[in-house]
Amino acid sequence: MPTLIVLVIVVLFLLSAVKVIAEYERAVVFRLGRLLPAAKGPGVVFIFPIIDRLVRVSLQVDTLDVPPQDIITRDNVTATVAAVVYYRVIDAQKAIVEVRNFRFASSQFAQTTLRSVLGEVEFDDLLGGREKIQGRLQSILDERTETWGVKVTNVEIKAVDLPESMQRAIARQAEAEREKRAKIIHAEGEFAASERLAEASAIIARQPVALQLRYLQTLMEIGAEKNTTIIFPLPIDIINAWVKKSLDSGH
Repeated sequence: MPTLIVLVIVVLFLLSAVKVIAEYERAVVFRLGRLLPAAKGPGVVFIFPIIDRLVRVSLQVDTLDVPPQDIITRDNVTATVAAVVYYRVIDAQKAIVEVRNFRFASSQFAQTTLRSVLGEVEFDDLLGGREKIQGRLQSILDERTETWGVKVTNVEIKAVDLPESMQRAIARQAEAEREKRAKIIHAEGEFAASERLAEASAIIARQPVALQLRYLQTLMEIGAEKNTTIIFPLPIDIINAWVKKSLDSGH
C-alpha cells in the first residue's frame, strides 16, 4: 500500500513536470525566482514543480488598437485620429523581464507617439501623406519597444474624424478648386479655338476662294438638316459695294 501511494505521487509529479509548448509559443522559466538562460520550446518541456514557474509567451503577430486621440495639427486643425499597431514578440525573456506588461506599455507609448507625431504635421499631409506618417510612427515605436523584445511590424491610421465645421470648410475648398480647374480648362479651350480661327483667317486672306467654298459647304449642311428652308445666296461683294456707295452719298 505505501508503495502504491509513492507510485501515484511520482506519477502525478511527472505529469505536472511535463509541459507542451506550441510551435508559436515560448516558455520563460523562473527557477527559485531566477531566470533560466534561455526560453524553452516548442515541444515537450520538463520543469520542476514548486521550484519552477513557467510563463507562456506567444510569438504570433498581434494587433493593438490605439484609442481615438484628439490632436491639433501644426496648422491648428483639430481632429480625432484612431490607429492600429501590428507587433510580435521576438524575445520572450525580455518581454517578461524588462517590462511589467509589454502590451499595456506598448499601447500607452503608441498613444503618446501618435499625438506627438501628428501634432508636427499639417492637415493636408495627414490626409494625403499617410504612408510617410505611418512609416515614421512605426520607426519610433519599433525603436522604443525593441528593448522590450517587441517588434512593431506596421502602423495603420484607420480613421480621421473632423468637426462638422471643418468638414463644411473642406467641402467649400474642394468646390472652389473644382470651379478653378473648370475655368482654367474653359480658358485654355477658348485660347486654342482663337488660335485656330486666326490660322483660318490667314488662309482665307491668302485664298479668298476658300471663303466661297466654306459658304457652299454651309448651305449643304443647312439643306441636309432643314430641307424646307429656302436660301438665297447673296455675294458679300454686292453688300460691300452698296455700303461704300451709301457712305459716299452721305458725304
